[in-house]
Amino acid sequence: MIKEEIEIKNRLGIHARPAAMLAQEAGKYQSDIFIAKEGMEVNAKSIMGIMMIAAEQGSRVQLTVQGADEQEAMASLKDVFNKIFEEE
Repeated sequence: MIKEEIEIKNRLGIHARPAAMLAQEAGKYQSDIFIAKEGMEVNAKSIMGIMMIAAEQGSRVQLTVQGADEQEAMASLKDVFNKIFEEE
């Protein structure tokens, strides 16, 4: 199991488009992938789940990945976080 904390840098936080991008990327992997914020943990393969955590700019989320391809999944999701939040 791998856990990493990520700071939300984009001024709009995690809204519909970033949530969809994250869920789509998470869905490519066998591993169980969760995003948690302030005690609320959601499945990262669910767009609605990701949006429910209401991660605004400056908040920190914990990304947890567990499974056969956890290393690849973590690296890929961190890239998505960095990419989508640099664009806006």
